[in-house]
Amino acid sequence: MIKIIAVLCSLSSPANCYDRTVTTSDFAAISVQSCLMGAPQLAEWMRKHPAERLAGWRCEVGKREGRRA
Repeated sequence: MIKIIAVLCSLSSPANCYDRTVTTSDFAAISVQSCLMGAPQLAEWMRKHPAERLAGWRCEVGKREGRRA
């Protein structure tokens, strides 16, 4: 599974930025390439959170639960 970690800043306090995982079940099928290009799902997530500004993002490949080494 690909995780999208967004760097978000508050519109009311632009210097107040933080990382947040925005991965939902909708992101389960995206590829690393799609994530690196900005994933259209990220735009949809931001539309639903208008009080925040997207300052950047990064992609992380998550470990699958129950998987053994």
